Amino acid sequence: MSDENKLDAYWMPFTANRQFKKAPRLITAADGMYFTDDKGRQVLDSIAGLWCVNAGHNRPKIVQAIQKQAAELDFAPPFQMAHPKAFELAERLAALSPAGLNKVFFTNSGSESVETALKMAIAYHRVRGEGARTRLIGRERGYHGVNFGGISVGGMVANRKMFGTMLGGVDHIRHTHDPARNAYSVGQPAHGAEFAEDLERLIALHDASTIAAVIVEPVAGSTGVLIPPQGYLQRLREICDKHGILLIFDEVITGFGRTGNPFAAQTFGVTPDLMTVAKGLTNGCVPMGAVFAKQGIYDTFMNGPEHLIEFFHGYTYSAHPLACAAALGTLDTYAEEGLLTRATQMQSLFAEALHSLKGEPNVIDVRNIGLVGGIELASLPGEPAKRAFNIFLDCWDKGVLIRTTGDTIAMSPPLIIEPQHIAHIIDTVRGALRRTA
Repeated sequence: MSDENKLDAYWMPFTANRQFKKAPRLITAADGMYFTDDKGRQVLDSIAGLWCVNAGHNRPKIVQAIQKQAAELDFAPPFQMAHPKAFELAERLAALSPAGLNKVFFTNSGSESVETALKMAIAYHRVRGEGARTRLIGRERGYHGVNFGGISVGGMVANRKMFGTMLGGVDHIRHTHDPARNAYSVGQPAHGAEFAEDLERLIALHDASTIAAVIVEPVAGSTGVLIPPQGYLQRLREICDKHGILLIFDEVITGFGRTGNPFAAQTFGVTPDLMTVAKGLTNGCVPMGAVFAKQGIYDTFMNGPEHLIEFFHGYTYSAHPLACAAALGTLDTYAEEGLLTRATQMQSLFAEALHSLKGEPNVIDVRNIGLVGGIELASLPGEPAKRAFNIFLDCWDKGVLIRTTGDTIAMSPPLIIEPQHIAHIIDTVRGALRRTA
C-alpha cells in the first residue's frame, strides 16, 4: 500500500483533505511547549493544541491520573448511577466558578455543552410556567460548536450554509467587530458598548415573552479573536435581566486561565446564568465538557415526585471516569503552578510582541487579551483565506504551529509559555509575513 493510500480512509475534520494528503503534517509526540512531527522535528505549539492544552503537553499528574483510573474503574453508568470522582470534580469546579454558578452538568465536548445549555434554558422556562419562551438569540460571527443547536445560534457562515434551515426560532444580534474605530486596540476596545443595544431591537421584534436565552462568547475565538468592547457584556447582562432572559456564556475557549482568571466572566466582571466549558477542562487529554448553572435554575427543575427524572438529557459518557481523573489531574496542575492567573503576568509581554507586527506586510489589525491574540490580514483578491493559509504552511515549515481562521492568525499558547517562546513565535510569524508578501 502506498503512503498516499494509507491516508485515504480518514475523512479529516475542518481540513483541506486533498491538500493535506499531498503533503501530510503528522504529529507523533508532544512535551511541554512542543510537538514532534514524523520527521523528528520540534514544532513550537502557539495554539495550545486547539485552544485546549493550557498546561502544556505531557504533564505528569494528568498522565498518571489517567493511567491509574484506567486500571481501577474504566467505566461507570452515568444514568441513575455515579462514581466518586464525578462529585469531587463538580465540587472543585464549582469552587473555581463565578459566584452563584454552583451546579455542574457533564458532557463530552464544547458542542455538547452548548446543546445542553440551550436545552436547559428552554426547559427551565417551561418548568417555571413560561413555556412560550423558546426563542434563542445568538450573535453574528459567533461559534458554538458544530451540532445543530450550535450552528443555529452560531453566526459563522461557512459552518451554516450547507446544512439547511437548522433550528427554527433563532435570531442573531450583530457582531462587535469595528475596525474603523478599534483597530490595533490593546485589550478591550474603547468603542462598541452600544452594539449590545441590538438585543433590544430583537426583543422588540419578537417580544421578550418568546425569548429563552441569549448566547455569546465573551471573546469570540474561532471567528478571529474579537474582544468585547468596554461595557458591552455588562449591557447585555442588564438587558437580559430587564426582560427575564437567560444569559449564556460560551467559555469553551476562554475558560481555564486564557484571559488571566479561571473564567472570562471573572475577567470582565459579568456573571451569566449558564456557562459552557470544555477544552482546558482536561488539558485536552480526554474529551470532556460541562455546563455550569445557577442554583436557582437547578432548583426550578427539582419538583414533582422524587423518583422521576427531572431533566431528560445526558450522554453515555457524561462524567466518564477517565475524563474526571484527567480533569482532576489538570486542576491540580493548574493550582500548583498558578496557571489559571498566569496570563495576567504574561499578557503585557505577549501584547507588546503581537502589536510589534503592526506595519508588517498585509497586517490590518492586531487584537489581544490575556494569552490570546489575533492578527488580521488583508485577503488576497478573489482568494479569501489563502493568504493566512500560506502563512500557516510557512510557519509549519519553520517549526511553529499557528492557527488560521479565514484571513486571521489566531494564537492561544499554553499558559506555561516563557518570554523566549513568545519571541520565537512572533519572529517566525514576522518572517512568514515578509516571505509570503
